[in-house]
Amino acid sequence: MNTEYKETNFNNFIWIDICNPNKENLDKIAKDYSLDYFQIKDSLQTGHLPKFEKQENYDFLILRAFTAKLDNRITNVNELSNKIAFFYSNKKLITIHRSNFNFLENLSLKPNSTEELVIYFIHRMMQTFENPSKLLADKNDEIEKTIFLKNYIKISLKDLYYQKTQTRITKKLLQISQNVIHQIEVSEKSKTALQDIKDRLLSLLLGYDEILENSNNLLNTYLSVNAQKSNDVTKLLTIFSAFFLPLTFVAGIYGMNFENMPELKWQMGYFIALGMMVIIALIIYFWFKRKRII
Repeated sequence: MNTEYKETNFNNFIWIDICNPNKENLDKIAKDYSLDYFQIKDSLQTGHLPKFEKQENYDFLILRAFTAKLDNRITNVNELSNKIAFFYSNKKLITIHRSNFNFLENLSLKPNSTEELVIYFIHRMMQTFENPSKLLADKNDEIEKTIFLKNYIKISLKDLYYQKTQTRITKKLLQISQNVIHQIEVSEKSKTALQDIKDRLLSLLLGYDEILENSNNLLNTYLSVNAQKSNDVTKLLTIFSAFFLPLTFVAGIYGMNFENMPELKWQMGYFIALGMMVIIALIIYFWFKRKRII
């Protein structure tokens, strides 16, 4: 993909948006705008986690937005989200990213300062985590109903694992983002807007924490139900064995056909053996009943 460069002039500042940059582009930007080399390097790393650094002439911020599809089997941060790097001062805002974001392309406000625009972008990035939170919670409810009210065999253990993994990674990412956002310093007039983001982020964290707890409980419940079904099968086989083992023993003794077995010459021997087997089976049955095994 080619590098996309867009420059937007507002009343009090300039916003430069760079999508899918290469090292040469960023080296030139770093030189033109006196940006730190290592921060430029951080903005190129696809898997870089959120961070905030305050420089003498500008502030540097990296945040990640939720960009994955919920049906994807996510195992790491790169599959879950994409980042935006912000370099901003009073007169200039530079955003660097590899993925396209709708809120960057279709700006729905006319900001009066870089601070106001950065807070708007942070708000929209945190907003991307809200819909996945609701969908994951609904999916947990559906799985719970299936386990308890329908056929638990329809539930895939692999799906449960990936759902738990996605929730855990998202929660960790939000926790890191929360720590970063708490480090951001804004003017007095922007503190209310920033506090609103902090409150929303806290609400998201509590939501994902509950989803993760439910996912763990569902996984444990699924394993318990599965183990219980296996125990029921083992119990049934054990009961059958308890019935047939003594009967097989009796049949085995009288199936040896030694000449010195007087019972073989009894006229009623066959019926006596069958009666003995019935009595043994009844004794075992009533014993199991008394012990509430069956």
